[in-house]
Amino acid sequence: MNVNLNIFDKCKVLVVGDLMLDEYIWGTVDRISPEAPVQVVNVKNETYTLGGAGNVVNNLIALGAKVAAVGLIGSGGELLMDIMKKLSVNTEGIIETQDRPTTRKTRIIAGSQHIVRIDREKKHPVSDEIFQKLVNSVENIIPNVDIVVISDYAKGVISPPLIKKITKLCKKHNKISIADPKGLDFTKYNDVTILTPNKKEAAVATNIEIYDDLSLNEAANKILETTTIDRLIITCGKDGMVLFERNESPVKIKSEARQVFDVSGAGDTVVAVLAVSLGTGSSFEDAATLSNKAAGIVVGKVGTATVSREELEKAINPYSFFNLEKQKNLSELKHISQDLKKKKKTIVLTNGCFDLLHAGHIMLFEASKKLGDILIVAIDDDESIKELKGPGRPLISERDRIKILSAIDSIDHVTIFSSKDLHEIIKTIKPDILAKGNNYKTDTIVGGDLVEKIGGRIVLIPITENISSTQIINNIKQNSI
Repeated sequence: MNVNLNIFDKCKVLVVGDLMLDEYIWGTVDRISPEAPVQVVNVKNETYTLGGAGNVVNNLIALGAKVAAVGLIGSGGELLMDIMKKLSVNTEGIIETQDRPTTRKTRIIAGSQHIVRIDREKKHPVSDEIFQKLVNSVENIIPNVDIVVISDYAKGVISPPLIKKITKLCKKHNKISIADPKGLDFTKYNDVTILTPNKKEAAVATNIEIYDDLSLNEAANKILETTTIDRLIITCGKDGMVLFERNESPVKIKSEARQVFDVSGAGDTVVAVLAVSLGTGSSFEDAATLSNKAAGIVVGKVGTATVSREELEKAINPYSFFNLEKQKNLSELKHISQDLKKKKKTIVLTNGCFDLLHAGHIMLFEASKKLGDILIVAIDDDESIKELKGPGRPLISERDRIKILSAIDSIDHVTIFSSKDLHEIIKTIKPDILAKGNNYKTDTIVGGDLVEKIGGRIVLIPITENISSTQIINNIKQNSI
């Protein structure tokens, strides 16, 4: 795969589509309402992000691209515009209208369970005046971008006449156009460079039940035969995606997802990665392959999420990173913990030598992670271990211990400290929980009193494995005699 992620920040993308605001209400559920058989959500936090075409924008920004947006906002659009401006998006093409609210989708989530979604929107076609303003905005911006994305969420902005104007301008200025479709009639997207329906959308548009590769190919061929579109990428969820080009054999790309938590916005991620890849000169097959890797990453996150270049680089070259991106210094942890506190997330800290990892350590990490949202593991540096354990220790250097610990899914961040600096780490992170194995006593845990002083608590994890690094080392020595 020949894709240069390092030049993504040179890519300029125009996104035309239905802008939305995604609102997330995060809470917990511990009882049923006495008024009706429904769950009572105790709200802990509220967050806002860009949705719809705005989520494509968000994904593009996360990849480093420069973005201009064309679309509509109505009443309640100030928050959406504030987010756009903070992301340094060119908003000159966003038009305010009085005849509709800004589309808002409110999702209520308890723990990691999506409870309900509330939509506030109007979907009628835009007026002739607004249509012309949209066309003028596209016409003004398109000469200065590398690629155009049409993000259609069927909210009234993307119409056949607007697509016709966009594709005509793309041909005039020699720009690639990508369309993420909605609806039954794909001729609406005639002349776009590439269309990206999912399997369900392709099935509905062609009236063909897709249940295997043969029926998928049949649906794709029907779309190509009935439109002037030259290329399709049909996304197939857990089965990956397939690239179809006229007069070429289909290219099947296997799924990259390890665990699926939420598919919200995965199509937007696919479109965004396609855009920056194609906009920086990649082939359609390479761009599709990278977008498939991105989809596999984003569905493992809760809510409409984005994918960073670092995550993509790791997906492309998993063995070159040794997971060292999990290593954080004190300054980085300060910013991370401050952001987590704002989001009302529970921070769990555990610390130790972790020289010669064993089953008891794994039990500690897994149990600690279940206590909160983020697990930070602080490890003694080599000099501290030598002072604590004596000559010959550590057996494994701090750098290699970081690599090993970072490969464990339950661990979110790893940091190195010397024994005298543990209190400084606690003051910086301000953990909600300090987790240790039950071989410790609460009153003897170093830093425990400070954790409690700042409002946290100590949790002793039951470790059923009667094992220690020292014990393993002694067994090795005895058996080698």
